[in-house]
Amino acid sequence: MEMRKLETELSTNVYPGRGIVIGKSVDGTKAVTAYFIMGRSENSRNRVFVEDGAGIRTQAFDPSKLTDPSLIIYAPVRVLGNKTIVTNGDQTDTIYAGMDVQLSFEQSLRAREFEPDGPNYTPRISGIMHIENGGFNYAMSILKSNNGNPEACNRYTFAYENPVAGEGHFIHTYMCDGNPLPSFEGEPKLVEINADIDTFADMLWKNLNAENKVSLFVRYIDLATGGYESRIINKNQ
Repeated sequence: MEMRKLETELSTNVYPGRGIVIGKSVDGTKAVTAYFIMGRSENSRNRVFVEDGAGIRTQAFDPSKLTDPSLIIYAPVRVLGNKTIVTNGDQTDTIYAGMDVQLSFEQSLRAREFEPDGPNYTPRISGIMHIENGGFNYAMSILKSNNGNPEACNRYTFAYENPVAGEGHFIHTYMCDGNPLPSFEGEPKLVEINADIDTFADMLWKNLNAENKVSLFVRYIDLATGGYESRIINKNQ
C-alpha cells in the first residue's frame, strides 16, 4: 500500500468530515491517535472539545445556538483499562459498554449502524487501541450505508498487530465535499507519523480546511508506562 503524507491528504480535501488517525510514533515508544471534526452548518461548527476524565467530549461553544444535539454532542474518546476508544459519535459508549462485559470491538458495534442523517447517512468510524506489557495493537471500523441505501448497512473492520514505528492509518467519514456527501471508500489509508506531539498536532491543524475545521484532539501514549499526554485545539476560543 502506498504511504501517504497526512498534510497532503488534508490540504487537498476541503471536507473529509470527521477523521481518526491511529499509529506508532517514529521512535517506536508511543501509541498515537488523533481525532478531528469539521462542520458545514452553524450547528456543526458551534462545538469545542473539552476534557472529560481520561477522555474528551464535545460541547456547544454557544449553548444559545445549539439547535440539535443528537449527532454532534458525544464523547469521542473514552478509556477502559488499557484500551482507548476513539469514534465519531455516541458509539464510543456502545463500544465501552460492550467491551466492559467482554464483547469484542466488532461485536459491540453490531448494535449500531451509520448515522440517520439522510441523504448523507454519515458513516460511523471507530478505533480501539490496546496497550499491554509494552506491546500495542489497534483496530478500526467503518459502518456505512450500501451506496446510499439506508436499508442495508455494510460493516468493515481492519485490525493491525505489532504496528511499525512511524506508520499509522487514517480513516474519515467522507471522500470529499458534495451533496449528498460521498462516504469514505476502501481500507484506512497508510500514513506517516513522523513527529513529536506538538509538531504533529500543529501539522494536522494547519492542513485542515480553514473554513470547515472545528476541533482537533491528539494523544501520545507511552507504551512502557501507559502514561499519556494530549493536545486539544478548538477553532472556537
